[in-house]
Amino acid sequence: MGGRSSFLLLCFAALATCTATPPQASTPARIAPVAVEKPSITPAQLPPARAQTETARADFWFSSPAIQGGLVTAQAPSGARAVLFNGTELPLTAEGFFLIGFDRDAENSASLVALFSDGRRKEHYLPVAPGNWRIEHVAANPTGGAKTSEEFQARRGPELARINAARAVRVSSEGWRQNFIRPVEGRISGLFGAQRIYNGTPGSYHSGMDIAAPSGTPFVAPADGVVTLAAVDDTFTLEGHLLMIDHGMGLNSAFLHCSELLVREGDVVKQGQIIGKVGATGRASGPHLHWGMKWNSARIDPKLLVPAG
Repeated sequence: MGGRSSFLLLCFAALATCTATPPQASTPARIAPVAVEKPSITPAQLPPARAQTETARADFWFSSPAIQGGLVTAQAPSGARAVLFNGTELPLTAEGFFLIGFDRDAENSASLVALFSDGRRKEHYLPVAPGNWRIEHVAANPTGGAKTSEEFQARRGPELARINAARAVRVSSEGWRQNFIRPVEGRISGLFGAQRIYNGTPGSYHSGMDIAAPSGTPFVAPADGVVTLAAVDDTFTLEGHLLMIDHGMGLNSAFLHCSELLVREGDVVKQGQIIGKVGATGRASGPHLHWGMKWNSARIDPKLLVPAG
């Protein structure tokens, strides 16, 4: 288990409900997207080494080292009213916890600045370790479900608009606090960050983790969240039946190539709840679940958030 997962296991064990058993059959709760609320964390849930008086925390605290494709839970110095990450203000909990994520191509350092009401500033430069990316050859049509490049271009614009609109939604969810679980068991058939070659044609890097499983295999929510996109009755050219879940604090998951979706937009889902079935829709060489994650605009490697295996 990575450093962030270990930290969250200590800090938020009382909140996590790590079970792969689906809830009793009932009509899923539905909510309309709402603005982000700042969740609270009780002092008892602070890291043991940091469960001190507020005046004792003079610097930033980090759950793990920063790496390209990684996600880090951090805590601001005591009394900070705001934190800037590379110049952008981040949401803070009442005790100063926040998330920071690092894209696959993130720079080798990041800037953090804590701002105080009395005008003081606390600056911190965080080194970002490089990832280890490989090349993968995939026997799949570069345009996925589109038969021609013209059809692909015509369909892709509206698809990306729906995806971007779903990622722009911010909901009140505390799934980001949990220790994430794998949505389905199976062989890891594709790695995050790999340069993809589709039938000899270079494509973009792989933006998630592929888990091979038979078509129709149920998969579950890796953490609590709210469904922001569910392509139930249509298929995207590349993603097929696409499902997206917001976990709060700018963190979201996307599940691609599904054969069936069992939840709808606005549904509140719980960790371990069955939310869909594995398939091979869209651009896929065989049945598998592609699990992608983003923190704001940074693409995150899901494999770093779950136990090894």
